[in-house]
Amino acid sequence: QSTLLIDPTMCRSGTEINLCSRQKWTQIENIEEDFRNGLKLMLLLEVISAERLPKPDKGKMRFHKIANVNKALEFISSKGVKLVSIGAEEIVDGNLKMTLGMIWTIILRFAIQDISVEETSAKEGLLLWCQRKTAPYRNVNVQNFHISWKDGLALCALIHRHRPDLIDYSKLRKDDPIGNLNTAFEVAEKYLDIPKMLDADDIVNTPKPDEKAIMTYVSCFYHAFAGAEQAETAANRICKVLAVNQENEKLMEEYEKLASELLEWIRRTIPWLENRVAEQTMHAMQQKLEDFRDYRRVHKPPKVQEKCQLEINFNTLQTKLRLSNRPAFMPSEGKMVSDIANAWKGLEQVEKGYEEWLLTEIRRLERLDHLAEKFKQKSTLHKSWTTGKEELLSQKDYESASLMEIRALMRKHEAFESDLAAHQDRVEQIAAIAQELNELDYYDAATINARCQGICDQWDNLGTLTQKRRESLERVEKLWETIDQLYLEFAKRAAPFNNWMDGAMEDLQDMFIVHNSFFVHTILITAHDQFKATLPEADKERMAIMGIHNEILKIAQTYGIKVVGENLYTVLSPQDISNKWEAVKQLVPMRDQTLQEEVARQQSNERLRRQFAAQANIIGPWIQTKMEEISHVSIDIAGSLEEQMSNLKTYEQNIINYKSNIDKLEGDHQLSQEGLIFDNKHTNYTMEHVRVGWEQLLTTIARTINEVENQILTRDAKGISQEQLNEFRASFNHFDRVIMQLYPNCRISMFFFLYFQKRNGMMDPDDFRACLISMGYDLGEVEFARIMALVDPNNTGVVTFQAFIDFMTRETAETDTAEQVMASFKILASDKLYITVEELRRELPPEQAEYCISRMTKYIGGDAPPGSLDYISFSSALYGESDL
Repeated sequence: QSTLLIDPTMCRSGTEINLCSRQKWTQIENIEEDFRNGLKLMLLLEVISAERLPKPDKGKMRFHKIANVNKALEFISSKGVKLVSIGAEEIVDGNLKMTLGMIWTIILRFAIQDISVEETSAKEGLLLWCQRKTAPYRNVNVQNFHISWKDGLALCALIHRHRPDLIDYSKLRKDDPIGNLNTAFEVAEKYLDIPKMLDADDIVNTPKPDEKAIMTYVSCFYHAFAGAEQAETAANRICKVLAVNQENEKLMEEYEKLASELLEWIRRTIPWLENRVAEQTMHAMQQKLEDFRDYRRVHKPPKVQEKCQLEINFNTLQTKLRLSNRPAFMPSEGKMVSDIANAWKGLEQVEKGYEEWLLTEIRRLERLDHLAEKFKQKSTLHKSWTTGKEELLSQKDYESASLMEIRALMRKHEAFESDLAAHQDRVEQIAAIAQELNELDYYDAATINARCQGICDQWDNLGTLTQKRRESLERVEKLWETIDQLYLEFAKRAAPFNNWMDGAMEDLQDMFIVHNSFFVHTILITAHDQFKATLPEADKERMAIMGIHNEILKIAQTYGIKVVGENLYTVLSPQDISNKWEAVKQLVPMRDQTLQEEVARQQSNERLRRQFAAQANIIGPWIQTKMEEISHVSIDIAGSLEEQMSNLKTYEQNIINYKSNIDKLEGDHQLSQEGLIFDNKHTNYTMEHVRVGWEQLLTTIARTINEVENQILTRDAKGISQEQLNEFRASFNHFDRVIMQLYPNCRISMFFFLYFQKRNGMMDPDDFRACLISMGYDLGEVEFARIMALVDPNNTGVVTFQAFIDFMTRETAETDTAEQVMASFKILASDKLYITVEELRRELPPEQAEYCISRMTKYIGGDAPPGSLDYISFSSALYGESDL
């Protein structure tokens, strides 16, 4: 039987349909007339369908014609074609509109409708096929079935794509459309068995060629080259698989690079934080603290974001590998997410210890400065007291003294011993301060020790000299008998009183360091008030001492005794007592002012504490609340994943907008530290608590968004409906409520809350088994062990929701396999067990062809030409099934 082709064309004189074959032509001169008897219509259907129709009626009466047309229409209907408003009477009556509609319906059904390209059909599929086949050719841009074909290059490109030996495309010119069209028509008729059904002049000279005519003619090319379509489909499958593999390799390289940079930064930072070499001055240590604040505010936050982004990239990569049925990505040794988390944990531990060390060192230096100043003050007072004492004790004035002078010297020496004993306590205090400075590792301890040793040596020498002088005075005491009792009494009372005044002046000028107003009120001010209460009694003592001096003057005046020189029993004069007493009275109000200034400073510090606590008591619970809300959004099955994503994005924006409150709290915390405020009874939240909670909140919202994105990716890739996803979530949530039901209304600390938050969204193996049973799985121990190996490959003891979704989608969806890729390569290789480099470069795009060539191993077999490649081992390697 000969094959007939149909060519509907639009001519200047009217519409014609030519039925043509190799042996004969059946010419249709007028559509209105030639189809009226039904004979040529039945012939047309037999030709285009390659089937036999019932025998036509040979009569020429109207009912014979209607009967023949009805037979043709019944055959069309039997092929599933609906002819709306087209009846035999309209065709027999020569209705041109109805006749043309019927003819196009026949062509569309038998010549075009079966065309299918990537789930598109008919006109769209044919257009997509033409676009793909002509895409590499210059001056060809197929967008429709009329204007795009006027220059003839598109038809020549179709022929050259499949039979490059028939046309030399490089010699074609865009400015010669008629020559191009005739070349295509002649080659198609001679070599492809496609009759010339179009006229080149009509196509070129018509502003918009007939779309249906060109579509019908182009469909002949599609059917002629249908055999090559299978190879193209196989090539597309390979391109898709290789594109996924290349993208995954790029993500792996990016992960390795980011992980290396983050680990290197942690490696460089930890030694700096571990350095515990203390500075010698308060200014230097405060600079260290400021450097640490810069690290927390400037250098660390970007690294927190990089760490979070690294985890997100890793999860996204693993999800894509699972969706493409690839083996899981294993980073280089030491660059696992867990390795980075451990390194980060070590960094934070060192960081916390470093801040505590800084604050401890600042307190220590503050204490050292205070002790050093106190040591200097006491040493200066001691030096002023001991000045001239050694020379005085070394004198031998008693050898040439009179009796009265000897007695005076004896009494004077006794008064000195009394004064020496009184100063013993001061020397012990100096030694104790020096010892404490050594214990606290004072940087100038050598100078302190040298000065303390000098004081102690001098004190021992004074003791020795005092003892020797007493022995000398006692040796000659028997030579002397009289002594002035009043001078002696003055000396004995003036010396302790003078020592008391020295102690009072020392206490009134004593430095202090406190951290709260309570200590100022209860200790310092109370002690000062008690001291002021002793002043009247001291004034009485002063008046008594001055009374002794007045008594001496009175006796001398009464008995006419001429007092010459100073009191021989003491170096103190009444004027010294008076001057020192005035000095004590002047220091009292100065001490009052100093204490009041300290009270004001402590009150200012208390305001700073309350200001910080007011903000911290708001921010801390706010962070807890947001953590709970994010947790509820992530497990809520109400609404679609896109709605959950929208809610999470809203939460994320609210959290970002809240950053200003954290910055303000950081500012108050800095003011507190600059004021050396290290405790706050008005809040349980420290700045460290808020920082940790804030960083955890940022990480949680980012991870939750990433989980929902992966669920959307899984849903779209596997074709899971929202109802199926909600059913999975409902089943998972039903068995994941144990922890949340333990403490439904409990107000817990931030860290306790974060601990339980980490457990939310997971099931233990028993709950997972119960969940599967509830969904209809018949589980034995072996089958359950196999499923657990899929959802928990690392034996963590828990099943995450993402792993649960992956398992359920794996059970219900179909993915590419190694066998499918092997079958595609086999098509390209014409059923051979090997493939050549030329076949890869001909069938695949250049980039992916070179990718295969660089990775495929040579085929080992006697029947293969040199350079043949093994596509079977390569396909297995793509899915982790070989050691390639």
